[in-house]
Amino acid sequence: MENEVKDLEIQYELSKEEIKKLIYTIRGKQVMIDSDVARLYHYKTKVLNLTVRRNIERFPEEFCFQLTENEFQTLRFQIGTSKQNESQNLRFQIETSNQSSEINNNLRGGRRYLPYVFTEQGIAMLAGVLKNDIAVKVSLNIINSFIEMRKFIASNGQVFERLTNMEYKLLEHDKKFDIVFDQLQQEENIKQKIFFEGQIYDAYSLIIDIIKKANRKITIIDNYIDDSILKMLAKKNKNVEVTILTSIKSNIQNIDIQKFNKEYPTLKVAKTDKFHDRFVLLDNTEMYHLGASIKDLGKECFAISKVENEEMINLIKRVI
Repeated sequence: MENEVKDLEIQYELSKEEIKKLIYTIRGKQVMIDSDVARLYHYKTKVLNLTVRRNIERFPEEFCFQLTENEFQTLRFQIGTSKQNESQNLRFQIETSNQSSEINNNLRGGRRYLPYVFTEQGIAMLAGVLKNDIAVKVSLNIINSFIEMRKFIASNGQVFERLTNMEYKLLEHDKKFDIVFDQLQQEENIKQKIFFEGQIYDAYSLIIDIIKKANRKITIIDNYIDDSILKMLAKKNKNVEVTILTSIKSNIQNIDIQKFNKEYPTLKVAKTDKFHDRFVLLDNTEMYHLGASIKDLGKECFAISKVENEEMINLIKRVI
């Protein structure tokens, strides 16, 4: 313990404003992360935490606690944002490479354990455990920063609440934008696609994407269907009904249909000789034309195209 205290040196004194930037709100409490506390004291993080563990009876949960994985990820995001805003002026300007390496590892998730954080009371207890004049002085500066931060938050509580609400709304808008963007991108990819011989997986993936778009019903028109279609239909959304219109030449067995329906209801297969081409109709509103049978995907050059003409879709629906 005495050797640890001898290693404690302060090269310069941080201002209260600089210390405030190291204070975060977690579980409704203002806290400092163990690596920041260690650097303020010029300790290694593992040495500081070892000192705490040796005196664990002095550090109940209201003084010091370990973050959960979700809390750590949120904290990393906050620290990363702060680092981007102050990329030209790092907080501590640590001179040794070992200390710089520790900072980067902590921010990038290089830690082998979830970090601990200290409340204001925990910082005060640290000063008593370290029993060092410099530690006491640093602790006083930190505690004063906690007090000022608490006063600032209390006096601006409504402003922070409004900003938080705005942040949540912006996050929701971002999520909605991502969904819309993904849908538009997917829509663009599905409008028309030509596959060449050997592109079996690419063609299979596109058919799966089309099948997943249906919310209520899928109608497949293909004269030469076989049981390979069942593997694709297993990817459909739950409770989507499927009707397959095919010729008597199709190689799909009733036993396969029965087994499929036990797990992915409901599939119906009907025989017809009204069609030559192949179509996939989704929810009776969206239709795709296939240049080859689904069982022959990727075996020869063919195209999949979205039918944009609403009149043509209605004509097919009437024939069905």
